[in-house]
Amino acid sequence: VLKTLTESISTDTIYAMSALMLLGHLIFFDYGANAAIVSSTLSLNMAIFASVCLASRLPRSLHAFVMVTFAMQIFALWPMLQKKLKARTPQCYVGVTVLFALALLLAIPCLCPYCLIRLQLLKDNIHGPWDEAEIKEDLSRFLM
Repeated sequence: VLKTLTESISTDTIYAMSALMLLGHLIFFDYGANAAIVSSTLSLNMAIFASVCLASRLPRSLHAFVMVTFAMQIFALWPMLQKKLKARTPQCYVGVTVLFALALLLAIPCLCPYCLIRLQLLKDNIHGPWDEAEIKEDLSRFLM
């Protein structure tokens, strides 16, 4: 179903739409402030919509399932866990938040470049007759 859901929409449009939806998720998320712009339902729907759109571009159904499941955990279940931890044990809430932030801060500069370097081993440059065309003919007669 995900494959045919966005088949007629270009990939660039999917990426732009997902970025806007995730930005909307950040804007409307309930950070604990009493403001008119806060809407947890709208925020969650925007995040899940962006995840489903991105999952529709993945090669296999298993990949799409894993991405949507992970998105549900991050966007729906993680905030509920944080609220419960904050209400019951504030010290545990602070500890979990600090550990999560540290894991994220270590993963971005350390784990991501490591994965990129490991994937370079699998890279394959292909050269053949489909390389860029070269014009060898004199085209100055068309410029008059």
